[in-house]
Amino acid sequence: MEKNIQKTFRNFIIENFLFEEDDNLKEDTSFLENGVIDSTGVLELVMFIEETYGISVEDDEIVPENLDSISKITEYVQRKQEQSTTSLTEFAEAQR
Repeated sequence: MEKNIQKTFRNFIIENFLFEEDDNLKEDTSFLENGVIDSTGVLELVMFIEETYGISVEDDEIVPENLDSISKITEYVQRKQEQSTTSLTEFAEAQR
C-alpha cells in the first residue's frame, strides 16, 4: 500500500507542480527547499489528500514534517488512516 500512496503523490506532484518533468524527483526530495511547491501549492496538496484519502488535515498538521516530501506525505497519510481505523474500531466496540 505504501508504494501505491507514493505513486499517487509522485504523479500528483509531477502533473501539478513540475508540469510533466520529474526533474529526478525522489521520495525524500524536499518540496520547499527545492522550490517544488509554494504556499498555494501546499493548500492544493492538502485538498488532494483530503479528497483522495477521505481524511481531514488539521491546520496544526500543515507542517513540513508531514508534507515536505513524498515519503513524509506517505507516512502522514498512513498514520492518519491508522488513527481513523483505530477510532472506528473503538467506536464500534463502545456501541456493543
